[in-house]
Amino acid sequence: MPGTYAPNDYDLAGFIVGVVDRDKVLTGERVREGDILLGLPSSGLHTNGYSLARKVLFDVLGLKVDTHVAELGQTIGQALLQPHRGYLAALEPLLERGKIRAMAHITGGGFPGNVPRVLPKGLAARIRTRAWEVPRLFRLIQEGGNVPAEEMYRTFNMGVGMVVVVAPEDLHDVEHSLERRGETAHVIGAVEAGSGVVLE
Repeated sequence: MPGTYAPNDYDLAGFIVGVVDRDKVLTGERVREGDILLGLPSSGLHTNGYSLARKVLFDVLGLKVDTHVAELGQTIGQALLQPHRGYLAALEPLLERGKIRAMAHITGGGFPGNVPRVLPKGLAARIRTRAWEVPRLFRLIQEGGNVPAEEMYRTFNMGVGMVVVVAPEDLHDVEHSLERRGETAHVIGAVEAGSGVVLE
């Protein structure tokens, strides 16, 4: 991470390893044309895009870690250090019931780098970027650094940390289950013939 570590600095990181029964692995093979894409909100940058964010916020805009930004309601440091959300509690009951056909965690590579991984050959994801409100932090980075929208959606989660693929007939059931567990979900698009991700 350029600009973060000085010579002889080191990083101590923790991580979680999980195990999934082979017959429960989501391979994407159940995804069909017409399936619905649900977006679950992120809590901030999560784990990606910090080099670009720091470049714009600190170098270009001249902000400091303790600069309070009224439109964010907090300091830049607080906004950048929001903990990564966990989605297991909301999604596990739906996974157990087989209501989720695929999931894409929106990390490095953004939407174009992650959503295609869960789509069978010949299928694409059409995502309506106006289906949710992009958090102000991302707008501040985009406007402050004059960053093209394409690069923003390739670098950041833009407010959607997890994309869930569900069958149209299961949409109401899935939304109701998520709502009961305090989770917000937006219908952000659908699966169609093609390849990759179409952002509109």
